[in-house]
Amino acid sequence: MADSRNDRAAPSASMLVLEGVHTHIGQYHILQGVDFAVPRGGLTMLLGRNGAGKTTCLRTIMGLWRASRGSIHFNGKDITRLQTPDLARRGVAYVPENMGIFAGLTVRENMLLAARSGPPDEVRLDWIFGLFPAMKKFWNGVAGNLSGGQKQMLAICRAIVEPRALILVDEPSKGLAPAIIANMIEAFRELKRTDTTLLVVEQNFHFARALGDNVAVMDAGRIVHSGRMDALAADEALQTRLLGLSLESHQ
Repeated sequence: MADSRNDRAAPSASMLVLEGVHTHIGQYHILQGVDFAVPRGGLTMLLGRNGAGKTTCLRTIMGLWRASRGSIHFNGKDITRLQTPDLARRGVAYVPENMGIFAGLTVRENMLLAARSGPPDEVRLDWIFGLFPAMKKFWNGVAGNLSGGQKQMLAICRAIVEPRALILVDEPSKGLAPAIIANMIEAFRELKRTDTTLLVVEQNFHFARALGDNVAVMDAGRIVHSGRMDALAADEALQTRLLGLSLESHQ
């Protein structure tokens, strides 16, 4: 597939920059020279067909899998070889597709474990409860007893329990009911009003179109397009060429 990248953010405007990133997992060569930048502020969508390498890309950024070649820069600093705890200390959080919560602990205990700087203050908690009221309702309940949507809410709450510079989120709307997705969209809109930058892998077009400021599309372990989300949303021919079908059919 031809490279149709455009409107790439200049390094000075970018919080995160990947250059020529390759990742091998065992014998498999998953990322094959990934190049893209995440502009500072707002929300960048990472789209692509199943198996394109999107999750591997997030996990490589977060240091869970090691890049075999290339470089990753965050806030102008090379983080390619940093360990995951080092990235967390620099203000990067990750919400995996499997949510990563502790099912045997309460909502409160999950939140406290995620707060590296100590228990969150009441102002922060009130803000979080405003985004996700269910977390206040089930504060002392066991996380494993939450519904799927509530578990996803908890996973995101853990990521924002204290201010983060960058949050990586893998398919936050997957498997959720429409009403829960609508709640999630409103919560992400509120997050976009903060100083947090978001990089989100998503398959639901309504979610992507409602929230995305910028977009990068992956195919076969490479970035094949980057630009404005609204431009991609308006161009069904480009959607079909990049993703195999129009984004409307991904809802």
